[in-house]
Amino acid sequence: MGGDAAGTLLVVDDDEPFRTSLARAMLRRGLSVRAVGTIAEAVAEATAAPPAFAAVDLRLGDGNGLELVRLLRDISPGTRIVLLTGYGNIASAVSAIKWGATDYLAKPVDADHLLSVLLGTESPALVEPAAEPMTPERVRWEHIQRVFVDCGHNVSETARRLKMHRRTLQRILNKHAPY
Repeated sequence: MGGDAAGTLLVVDDDEPFRTSLARAMLRRGLSVRAVGTIAEAVAEATAAPPAFAAVDLRLGDGNGLELVRLLRDISPGTRIVLLTGYGNIASAVSAIKWGATDYLAKPVDADHLLSVLLGTESPALVEPAAEPMTPERVRWEHIQRVFVDCGHNVSETARRLKMHRRTLQRILNKHAPY
């Protein structure tokens, strides 16, 4: 692939060691890589030279990776974007696809798997039904997350729609997903 525009990857992650490691791994696989840590830097890089691919972290220090997916889609509609996260849930996966991401992968991500997803060479896998269904607590948590994303991460509006006290909702949102 070399350094031409067809093989450019923009890595956006505020975790510097992860960002550096992923950038090196993708360089070894033939991509020309630009790695940044903020939404502002990513927008500047993409505006200057739209990348063929982007790997974007969901949680960034200066904002939400879903918003960056939308911005990158506006700047360069042809960019294949994969959202990466260590905080995977169904709501954010659905939102990532709705907002224009090609796929959604959980961290830590295998560089070869990421490359195959970016290139579109991975054959879609059949999703097997879960051996154990989600607990009622997990289903509730996923529903709250979906409504929260649908409300643009507005806690007050989410609480109103869920008919829940705002502080109660904030406590739920600050906890990790139940299993």
